[in-house]
Amino acid sequence: MVKINELNHYTQQLMQVARFKDYCPNGLQVEGRAEINKIVTGVTASMALLEAAHQAGADLILVHHGYFWRNEAPELVGIKRKRIKFLLEHDINLMAYHLPLDAHGEFGNNVQLGKLLGFDAQNYTGADDLIACAELAADLPLSVIANLVEQRLGRPVLTIGEATQSIKKVAWCTGAAQGYIDQAIALGADLFISGEISEQTVHQSLESGVAYISAGHHATERYGVQALGRHLAEKFDLEHIFIDIHNPV
Repeated sequence: MVKINELNHYTQQLMQVARFKDYCPNGLQVEGRAEINKIVTGVTASMALLEAAHQAGADLILVHHGYFWRNEAPELVGIKRKRIKFLLEHDINLMAYHLPLDAHGEFGNNVQLGKLLGFDAQNYTGADDLIACAELAADLPLSVIANLVEQRLGRPVLTIGEATQSIKKVAWCTGAAQGYIDQAIALGADLFISGEISEQTVHQSLESGVAYISAGHHATERYGVQALGRHLAEKFDLEHIFIDIHNPV
């Protein structure tokens, strides 16, 4: 058992929140009961996750995508009202880490995705060091890497580029990071992997010769929050489970 204030303070320091100018508050977003025994982690604080976490007996829900995003309407109405009402009625804490969880050198989405795929990131670059880069031990065809990503993530991916294209240098950034393809091109990457894809990404990929794999926003960001949840559970002797609410995007 740990007090929520102690857990929040520790996690704020661990995730180096002060480093980032984010689009949302990082840390405790909705305060619930004072004592934490069980953490449920998930990608997004959707109503489905809140309900599943409550059924699982969560004292704290820890997510990557929380609430109170910049430029969103501030009124507590509609979907937002229902979510906040549910948390308050059931006295459940909600904690969220966005950019700090993408970029963290041990628990971050990018480093965890790299581990899952067997890519050893040699360096991180770009804004807030959000782009990971790795040199493969040997050149591989694009089709082989695409198949690897599909197998490890358990879902189909969208691949732009020739199947036989030789890949040596890989860059990646989870989530909606398709706009970073320009930086991947400048880095001399042969392949850029992210979660989402936009119409213009296809042209940028084909015209630059840098292959692109769109592997799913949700799918690529399942791993950082689990790693952080496991760490907190071990440090404070808590119970932890990850609940994966399916999202095809």
